[in-house]
Amino acid sequence: MAVPKRKTSRSNTRHRRAQWKAVAPELVPIVVDGKRILVPRHLIPAYRRGFLS
Repeated sequence: MAVPKRKTSRSNTRHRRAQWKAVAPELVPIVVDGKRILVPRHLIPAYRRGFLS
């Protein structure tokens, strides 16, 4: 059975949110169609296959 969540204090909420930091992806240079482009490492196969441009 669902139970309502308890109210979190404002300071606790902000402290919790402050722990999440966005990190820019590591960009790797690859050559596609003779052009050198910077792409995130996890997308290299998609760029090489032509799914992304």
